[in-house]
Amino acid sequence: MITSIVHMEILTSFQNIDCSMSLDNKIESILDSLSRKKSVIVAFSGGVDSSVLSALAYRALGDNAIAVTADSKTLAPGELGCAIKVAQEIGIKHIVIFYDELKEREFTKNPEDRCYYCKKGLIRELKKIAARNHIRTIVEGTNISDLKNHRPGYRAIIEEDVYNPFVEFKVTKEDIREIARKLCLSVAEKPSMACLSSRFPYRQTITIEGLTRVGEAEKYLKEQGFLTFRVRDHNGIARIEIMPHDMESILDQRQTIVEVFKKLGFSYITLDLMGFRSGSMDEVL
Repeated sequence: MITSIVHMEILTSFQNIDCSMSLDNKIESILDSLSRKKSVIVAFSGGVDSSVLSALAYRALGDNAIAVTADSKTLAPGELGCAIKVAQEIGIKHIVIFYDELKEREFTKNPEDRCYYCKKGLIRELKKIAARNHIRTIVEGTNISDLKNHRPGYRAIIEEDVYNPFVEFKVTKEDIREIARKLCLSVAEKPSMACLSSRFPYRQTITIEGLTRVGEAEKYLKEQGFLTFRVRDHNGIARIEIMPHDMESILDQRQTIVEVFKKLGFSYITLDLMGFRSGSMDEVL
């Protein structure tokens, strides 16, 4: 019931949004707001949202801004290296911690609000770092476009009083990519990359074996040159979601993909004719 109430509040706030503020005004407002925080910890995944937020925080606060990346079991292969590279590109102080969300019992059960438990645990770890560095504010890059979708993790953000400048100043996903271009960030056109737990249907237990399997499968497809896709794991059945224009290429490589995926432990390998769509596991909700 709490989840439903919070989600309705988010939807209502989204419907009432006035996005008339210019992008330059949004940037200046965020810089001013971050500056007034004096010091911040940025939850930094290396994706475009958190990269833009980190760059703005560094511009506003310099060495009083710290980006923290969680090296976790659900982080896709290669994403930690990308985060380290982008942090160096920005110039912000960067800390990498290990966070094992598989120790969060409710998370591994994979309920519809799975992300809530992961986010609560991660914020707990970020607060420890903030306390050690005498920092009171944790900031996170949820943007206003995200709130149209199923976002149980946002409930944890509200409960733990994490600051969201992109939400406060009505910054959309398109705005963030444009800011990334203005700042010449290398991740400006990087496809969105949800954590690997999103590859499993709700209520299917999340295990290290399953996470490794989908992680390696996606790593292989990325190495073949595919950019936007997901490998969903339905109890050992691989469902490949890919952009429609890439389907012919996938079929051309069918035999090799089957061999690789079989070795990884998939029983059957399928191609979703509906193609890639972010959050497809939420379609059953």
